[in-house]
Amino acid sequence: MNTKTKISLLILMGFLTITSCGKKETAPVEEQTETSTEGEQAPTAAPAEENVLVIEGNDQMQFNTNELKAVAGKPIKLTLKHVGKIPKEAMGHNLIVLQEGTDQSAFALKANEAKATDYIPESEKASIIAHTKLLGGGEEDTIEFTIDKKGSYPFICSFPGHVAMMKGVLIVE
Repeated sequence: MNTKTKISLLILMGFLTITSCGKKETAPVEEQTETSTEGEQAPTAAPAEENVLVIEGNDQMQFNTNELKAVAGKPIKLTLKHVGKIPKEAMGHNLIVLQEGTDQSAFALKANEAKATDYIPESEKASIIAHTKLLGGGEEDTIEFTIDKKGSYPFICSFPGHVAMMKGVLIVE
């Protein structure tokens, strides 16, 4: 393969990468054509198991997403992965799903004082729907819970100082 051909291929690969940003999966063009006839439905992929959610926290105090979605009334299996390397004493992460309308700042202030319970304040249990353990780098925790009511439920990391950057919303439809 000559240099000109290599450069052309690199440019093409770069173009394809740029044009596919934001797409989770791409199929070759040949597979995207529809072959159904009138009265038939095109085959659909089997739906993934509902309400299986994975979120990551890193050493830069960030979740990899600020929005999760689930179906009301069905069990939610949520996994938090701490993909960093720093131990939990210095860069611990948890994920707490709060009731709608909970004052996140007030909750976080109380959480700061709850080191003995991994920053889960006993006084605020009524505001908590579910929470993971406090994790250090390389650890993960999976929790299971169900939310019956449709709505937008905030989630945060309650490790001191993290709530400013590590928060989002669980949308239950």
